[in-house]
Amino acid sequence: MVLGEMQAEQKRRPMGNYMEKVQKNNISANMRGILVDWLVEVAEEYKLVPDTLYLAVSYVDRFLSCYTVDKQKLQLLGISSLLIASKYEEIEPPNVEDFCDITDNTYTKKEVVEMEANILKFLNFEMGNPTVKSFLRNFIKAGAEDKKVT
Repeated sequence: MVLGEMQAEQKRRPMGNYMEKVQKNNISANMRGILVDWLVEVAEEYKLVPDTLYLAVSYVDRFLSCYTVDKQKLQLLGISSLLIASKYEEIEPPNVEDFCDITDNTYTKKEVVEMEANILKFLNFEMGNPTVKSFLRNFIKAGAEDKKVT
């Protein structure tokens, strides 16, 4: 199981230097950091599980490593990624209107849904993605089992 996750993670890993190679003068590492901080606040506001946040950030990084995004659309990418991740991970995910509201209606429902569709196409509808937390969960389980054996 861990090996399979590691292989999937390698396939889905964002380009390591995408800020310099893809985003160039559009999005900086600082802007990405501000977006991630804001996504953390949104996740806390809606009481989303940590895996939802990790998946959303993974979607953002993977998308940014392949497509140039304007500064004005970075928050749209983030909130749409969080919407997808919450639909995947949450029992009762927030709806599109909730996510529009939390952006102070900077984006319309139509814009969020269109970006959601673009991200899903980019992901080939493969929303599951191993995250740091999923690796840690498996390693902790393996360590606990190892202690039982010895």
